[in-house]
Amino acid sequence: MRELKDILYKVNITSASGDMGIVVDGIAFDSRKVKKGFLFVAVKGTQSDGHSFIASAIQKGAIAVVSEKLPETLIEGVTFVTVKNSSKALGVMASNFYHNPSAKLKLVGVTGTNGKTTVATLLYKLFGSLGYSVGLLSTVENRIKEEVLIATHTTPDPIQINELLVKMLSVGCTHCFMEVSSHAVDQGRVEGLNFTGGVFTNISHDHLDYHRTFESYIRAKKGFFDELPSNAFALVNLDDKRGMVMLQNTKASKRTYALKKMADFKAKVMTNSIEGLELEIENRTVWFKLIGDFNAYNLLSVYATAILLGEDPESVLMRLSALSGAAGRFELIMPGSKFTAIVDYSHTPDALKNVLETIAQFRTGQEQVISVVGCGGDRDKMKRPLMAAIACKYSNKAIFTSDNPRSEDPMEIIKDMQKGVGAADAKKTLVIVDREEAIKTACMMANEKDIILVAGKGHETYQEIKGVKYPFDDKEVLVRMLKMFAN
Repeated sequence: MRELKDILYKVNITSASGDMGIVVDGIAFDSRKVKKGFLFVAVKGTQSDGHSFIASAIQKGAIAVVSEKLPETLIEGVTFVTVKNSSKALGVMASNFYHNPSAKLKLVGVTGTNGKTTVATLLYKLFGSLGYSVGLLSTVENRIKEEVLIATHTTPDPIQINELLVKMLSVGCTHCFMEVSSHAVDQGRVEGLNFTGGVFTNISHDHLDYHRTFESYIRAKKGFFDELPSNAFALVNLDDKRGMVMLQNTKASKRTYALKKMADFKAKVMTNSIEGLELEIENRTVWFKLIGDFNAYNLLSVYATAILLGEDPESVLMRLSALSGAAGRFELIMPGSKFTAIVDYSHTPDALKNVLETIAQFRTGQEQVISVVGCGGDRDKMKRPLMAAIACKYSNKAIFTSDNPRSEDPMEIIKDMQKGVGAADAKKTLVIVDREEAIKTACMMANEKDIILVAGKGHETYQEIKGVKYPFDDKEVLVRMLKMFAN
């Protein structure tokens, strides 16, 4: 419980009427979650506008309302406050209500198109192995020390974030590593949080269904760094041409990492194989379990972050070398089987290209690469032909299939993909809408030592079709097929 005036600390108020000293028992921006004594924040969402539910929230017991515009009728005994942007105000108010838990631990945000989950997960594992009590907020899962909580969004809403941070503090967590999506920045989900540091991995074509233009997408990522305080650090990938863009307006201490350019933190790939990576980092040669150049960047960013957080370089490298990556990120399924099967979350053109280029680096040329690829429904349509073209370029066979079609017809999605396939590559493609049948077909086509990549879903254990999430796990299907071929 907190007084309303304390909850509104640092919120840009445009008007207010009523008692600002009332004691608020809770905050909600979903009117269905309002209880007696709550503050209701009317937020304009992508699907609905919270301003339409102000009367409902008051009926449920809201004693204060924060909105961008006043309702036509003001209810006596209810305090009304207007703000310019209620989404951003919600983040600040949530932090204030929960007594700013982010200021009481070291909170590091990781943003970028690809690599967020791997970097955040590796940081969580690394600092746990260094003896700290650590929290994780990621696409795959949220963790409070060893407790696993299901993640529904890449970045939770502001109320959930602060509730999770309070729980972390209650069990002694000193660090938290979280993914920061472009949606989260744009929607104000990270407003009011006190970040110790921010990490930028890379940026490429994604989420244009939401941001509309690539420039808008870049601005959303950059907005995270613009808001970092002067006592924080901003660590960016200098090999990405937008790395320096992220640093343009930040007040934070500017730091860089790179494989190709001169940077504050530098690494060189010595060996890249199916067994792992040998990197030279800061004049030390270390073997890591992760695979591919893209993971060289991820590992270097994790190392750099740990050093910026005050850890010993030798201890960091020793612990980091023993770690595996995040679930569903270039994950080998039953190594040593008849053929190599890989599951990866790559659902953008750049991510798919990175994975297939990595496979190309360690293949001998005698084996086939068979890719199973789909594109999500109700999402950026521009990337569909690009991903199909990449799959064809780097694969001997490309099977186009369903991948969370949501409200769309999966066959129409595949038709969009086929627009990226040239006449010369058409003969190497197959269309199998049923994802399980597509994976089974890839396995039946594979000869000994061939490589199968199942891309797009990674850690996900469902297929989303017409608003329903049906159980489905790429890894489970592959394990079943590999066992069958082993007999």
